[in-house]
Amino acid sequence: MSIRITKFSRILKTIRTTPYPGRVSGHGHRNYSSAVASLETEPDSYESYRKSMNGGITHKALLVDAVGTLVVPSQPMAQIYRKIGEKYGVSFSEDEILRRYRRAYEQPWGRSRIRYVDDGRPFWQHIVSSSTGCSDSQYFEELYNYYTTEKAWHLCDPNAEKVFKALKKAGVKLAIVSNFDTRLRPLLRALNCDHWFDALAVSAEVAAEKPNPMIFLKACELLGVEAEDAVHVGDDRRNDIWGARDAGCDAWLWGSDVHSFKEIAERIGVEV
Repeated sequence: MSIRITKFSRILKTIRTTPYPGRVSGHGHRNYSSAVASLETEPDSYESYRKSMNGGITHKALLVDAVGTLVVPSQPMAQIYRKIGEKYGVSFSEDEILRRYRRAYEQPWGRSRIRYVDDGRPFWQHIVSSSTGCSDSQYFEELYNYYTTEKAWHLCDPNAEKVFKALKKAGVKLAIVSNFDTRLRPLLRALNCDHWFDALAVSAEVAAEKPNPMIFLKACELLGVEAEDAVHVGDDRRNDIWGARDAGCDAWLWGSDVHSFKEIAERIGVEV
């Protein structure tokens, strides 16, 4: 093994044994940041190290966030809340709905330690009524069911299917890791992309929400890989990047470290 590879082995060990910045104190944060900075100065060498350990690919498994990475809402949330709500007496502007939504969503959810339990109805009833001032059960059901259909969502990357097929062919295992309720599975079926993945780790089903490392570890367990052999991609620095690294996975920030699934595949070492 070359001197450069040995160096990256030591850096990797530092990262694996240092918690993410939200949980460190004293010199831990500096050690973590230094380790990450060292990796970023020579990314090609780090990826060469990973490939030398995994037979030509950097990782044996790819974990993917759902909302904001794999799929996005087809229309702004506030627009839909207002459009559907007009016949139920909702009169708030879209800006007001968005402001109230953010305030309600950011508040601690006191009924359980996670927001999405089973179908998530109690939590979403609270969010909808807080955002719109409307507690009509028919309004809630119409809105809730809308977000289970293909009308409400579309894929972020139109080339996703081609890329995931190439990754699977190369032997890379695939899983979704998402803070979502039990509607995620029927939603993925509606979008005809559920069969792309070998496993789903959904917070409502595993009773752990990102950034809790347990949800990432559960995904790795379902795939039959070690956490250090997986890379997670998501659009939220705290939930996706820090959470995955705290579990022992590598992590890339969607929209910053990577911008398409083709780029992800190429970084892993798979041609599309």
